[in-house]
Parts: sequence; C-alpha cells; structure tokens
Amino acid sequence: MGKAINLVTDIPGPRSAAILERKSRVVADALDIHVPAVIDRGDGARITDVDGNTMLDFSGGLGCQLVGYSHPKVVEAVRKQAARVSHTDFSVIPYESYVELAERLIAATGAGDRKAAFFNAGAEAVENAVKFARAATGRPAVVAFEGGFHGRTLLTMTLTSRYKPYKSGFGPFAPEVYRLPYAYPYRSVDPSRSAQLALDGIERAFATMIDPASVACAIVEPIQGEGGFVVPPAEFLRGLQRICRQRGILVVADEIQSGCGRTGAFLASETFDFEPDIVLLAKALAAGYPLSAVIGPREVMDAPGPSAIGGTYVGNPVACAAGNAVMQVIEEEGLLERAEQVGKTLKTRWEEFAAETPQIGEVRGVGAMVGVEFVSDRATKEPNEAFLGAVVGGAMKRGLITVSCGAYHNVLRHLIPLVITDEELDEGLDILGEAVVEAREGQGRTGTLLSEGA
Repeated sequence: MGKAINLVTDIPGPRSAAILERKSRVVADALDIHVPAVIDRGDGARITDVDGNTMLDFSGGLGCQLVGYSHPKVVEAVRKQAARVSHTDFSVIPYESYVELAERLIAATGAGDRKAAFFNAGAEAVENAVKFARAATGRPAVVAFEGGFHGRTLLTMTLTSRYKPYKSGFGPFAPEVYRLPYAYPYRSVDPSRSAQLALDGIERAFATMIDPASVACAIVEPIQGEGGFVVPPAEFLRGLQRICRQRGILVVADEIQSGCGRTGAFLASETFDFEPDIVLLAKALAAGYPLSAVIGPREVMDAPGPSAIGGTYVGNPVACAAGNAVMQVIEEEGLLERAEQVGKTLKTRWEEFAAETPQIGEVRGVGAMVGVEFVSDRATKEPNEAFLGAVVGGAMKRGLITVSCGAYHNVLRHLIPLVITDEELDEGLDILGEAVVEAREGQGRTGTLLSEGA
C-alpha cells in the first residue's frame, strides 16, 4: 500500500493561499487558522485540500471524526434523512430517529430508568445539564474544576478554567460558579497522593468557602481534554462521587471529548468505576453534525416541566440520523477494541521517542486518548510550549495535522479517527518522530526554540 500523504505543492498551495487571503478580508480575525490549507474532501483519517495535497489528520476535526471523515454509513444515513425531511422542531412534530438515538445512548451509558435530551453543541449540553440539575435539586450553585473546559457561552466560559484565550476580556462571568482542585498527578507536589490532596481541597472548600447545600451539581471531565489530556487517579473520581452524594450534589460527567469510545469503553467513566448521575456527549456523537446529548435519571430529566427545555434546532433529524449511524459503526466495526490497539501503538512509539528526547516529560492516556507533555527539564517540569510548537509545525510541513492542549499549551493530543489503518498510523508516527528529532536538534543548535504559533 502506498503512502497516505502526498504533497504536490507547498503548504499552503496557491488555491488555498487565495482562499485564505479572501478569508482575511471577510472573516473575523478571532477565528484564526491552525492549518494553512483549505480542505476539499475527507476520507477516513485523510484530508485532501483544494490544491490536491493529501494529508493525515491526527486531530480528527477536534475529536468529531472518530469514525473517520465521510464514513459511507454516515453519509448514506444523512442523505436518506435529508431527502425525507431535513428539519422540524422535535417538540412541535416529533420523529423516530430522535427516539431511536435516545434508546441507543441510554443502553450504551448504563441503561436503567434514564432519559435523554438532545441539543446542538457541547456547550448547550453543559448549559442544559445545569438547568436539569437546578430544577431537580432546587439549588443554584455549580462547581467545576481546575483545568476543565466546558465551552464558550457565558455559563460554560465561566465553568472553563483557562482564561487565555477563552475568557480574557469577556467578563463579567456567571454567578454562583466555584472552582475546585483536580488531581493532576504529573504536576502534583506529591504525585502518589494527588488524588487525596485534591479531595482534601474539595472537602476544605465545602467546609470553609462553599455551602454544599446550595450546590446543584459538580461538572467534571473524567479525563480532561483541553486541560491537557490529564488522567486522574480513579480514587479521585470515586472520592468526588462519594463527597457529592453525601451532600445531595448531582455529579455531571462531561464526556464531550472522552466519550463515544475513544478510551476503549463507550464512556471514559467506565474505566474508573466512576458512576456520574448525568452524562454529556457531543463531538464524535454525530461525526461532526451539530448534536449533543444530556443523559440522566428520569426524576432529574423530567424535573424542569413541559417546554422548559428545548430549542428550534436541537436534535435535528439529520444530526440524529448521523448519530444513529455512528453508533452502528462503533458497534459493527469494533471501534472500542480498535481504540485500545491505537492507544497501545501511540504509547509504545512515544515512549521510544522519549528515550532519546528529554523534552518529553510524560506520555499518558487511556485507550486512544493519549497526550504527550513537553518540558524544558524533566526535573523541574518547566512547560516547553516552544518545543511542542516546533513539533506541530514540523509535522504540518510534512503533511500531518496535530493539535495541542494544556494549561501551559505544552501537551500534544491525539484525536485520531479510530478507522485509521495500521499503515496510516505508523506513517503519521514516523513523521512525528522526524519532527521531534528536528525540534531537538534545533534546540541543541540555538539553546532556545522559536516556532510559528509558539
């Protein structure tokens, strides 16, 4: 089999450059561009730009393309649904695809006496989860966690931890939102006790700063996404569950980036024996069509009352058709098992790179949700954003798209389509290895690293 990557022009090519120049004149600068190439089509883990360059995408549409670009079953489901009816408001004229997807997701997330509601985006799922929790508990406050990312609306931006670029200049923020510690073993003062230290901080906050009787819910990512692909110890999540249940606080698991099978289980929560009250899904749920889900106990989901929850476009028929097709693909093509295989390959190759690259501080993850944290010195763990920038840039010029994350912008995250072939995965990792060597040699020559976007 030939190579997946085929670059026939520089990046950007002339047609991409022309379109990006037009973009600069009519699109707000705040919507900046990571890949200087304009996509024409996608297939599996590959994208082809308007100049005919074919690249591998390890960012997977920022996590949306778990079943790959243009999966035939998703395309056919969307085509059929759009030909029949492209839109009506479910609360005015209901349709079966919404009900079918709710049934599938309830079965996939623990079954029992649970219900689901659909929205457009991850942020909307978060907003509405808070509404459900407030209606069910009669309480106003919400707690979130250091390093968390939950969206860009007023409430979800408030819940989000990192201020730049998501919050700077956009205040004032929503009231009655409190932030608690999250267990981040690599950056803990005592990694072996990171869970207990974070739990002690939560207990202390409820004793001294936050009246737990006023808290409706705690919203937490079982594995942090934008925060740096941080994997907490299982005892942290189980301890949080215990603390909240003792105080009548509902636990909301934001699985928007970690869910739908990326970790080798349908929910990352399963890998920790963590049992949240409410689960949130989006991104991969409908292969990039605008769809998110809130799933929770009947008594919570029914609490707001008739017409209290909804929206014109929420649970759109075409998006629900895509979601049902995604669920079918995950099951029929064994993507949970594939996530484990992809993750093992990623970790093995990055540990090999780390043996010769002291700037790699930690390789971590569950299933295919693997992050690599870059540092200037392994002893001090000083974040090294510039080195990662050089790696991302080096990969890009070779035809591999990757993205970063982390509070210090120093973590490489893998959001690889799980339909990627072994050959494509190896090709992409070979390129990352070359980019790491180039960055390492560049730092050796100059003592510092400057890279585009760093």
